[in-house]
Amino acid sequence: MEDGDLSTAREGEAAGAGRVRVPTLKTPAALTGYSVTAVSRALKDAPDISSEAKERVRSAARQIGYRPNRAGLRLRTGKTQVISLILNTDEEIMGLTSMMINGISDRLRGSNYHLVVTPYTGADDPLDPVRYVVETHSADGVILSRTEPNDRRVAFLASSGLPFATHGRTDMGFEHPWHDYGNERFAFDAVAALARAGARRIGLVGRPPQLTCSGHMRKGFARAIEAFGLDSHLIEDVTIEDGLETMQLAMTDVFRSPRRPDGIVSGAGSSAIAIVAAIEAARLVVGLDVHVAAKQSTPVLEWFRPSLHGFNEDFRAAGRDLADFVLRAIAGEYPKSLQRLAYASPAANRPGTT
Repeated sequence: MEDGDLSTAREGEAAGAGRVRVPTLKTPAALTGYSVTAVSRALKDAPDISSEAKERVRSAARQIGYRPNRAGLRLRTGKTQVISLILNTDEEIMGLTSMMINGISDRLRGSNYHLVVTPYTGADDPLDPVRYVVETHSADGVILSRTEPNDRRVAFLASSGLPFATHGRTDMGFEHPWHDYGNERFAFDAVAALARAGARRIGLVGRPPQLTCSGHMRKGFARAIEAFGLDSHLIEDVTIEDGLETMQLAMTDVFRSPRRPDGIVSGAGSSAIAIVAAIEAARLVVGLDVHVAAKQSTPVLEWFRPSLHGFNEDFRAAGRDLADFVLRAIAGEYPKSLQRLAYASPAANRPGTT
């Protein structure tokens, strides 16, 4: 070999030595002693692979930074290994969005699936992002929130055959996977707590009326008003999805009215904070002149005002359920077994109660 050829070869070797090698399935296979097929099946959470072997393979994969080649995987299997969370960015968050995403990520961790958030705003047609995911085959499963009793998105997904789960129920005459919070029971228990505190004229600030959860909450509220012989004060000008400033201004007018309520049930923790500001702007005292009960995603309301009655909704657990239900739906499990109605009892929300 001439000197020039040798120099070129060395340069090539040096370049090759500096090139980053992307780990393949053979790498964790060599580290663990398992076959490539066994490693592949362990990473797919196959039921015939032991838990010990799965953890060993996943640990090796994490150490070397192995990631499946998703483009190649899609070509081989037709699967994207993606779960799409279709999310309205106008949603009242108060920790809701991040906690749900954390829960979904909890469940997907260790699987071949990863999460992609597909956002839309209130100005958009909510069916558009769903149609996009289905028509572009950009996900193997979908998670929806803000369900309505007769939801066009659910009907579209059901007809498409794409597995999905909803945060909230529908009333469409067929089974599908869902996780929901017991809003009817929450409203009943919240009114009961306010009645025990001495409130006799109670108002409800809930979600927009077209949402399924709003109907459930109103039903529980009406049952409790009747059961405890109370008066209801209809609040229809605002919902918990209005801005906090709008909420405060509207509720200040409510509390300054001659027949003001002496109790309020709020469907969200952030709205409860605006309601407290309105009570105090009307020169009233929270827990004395007006009692407040609210659903919250984190147990902070009692820190903010100890007299508030908080009812926790665990959005992280909801996210775990929804991701689990979608994965099981992808595997072909029957929808009726992929449904959960969750609720935390009032005693769990108020330290020192029995």
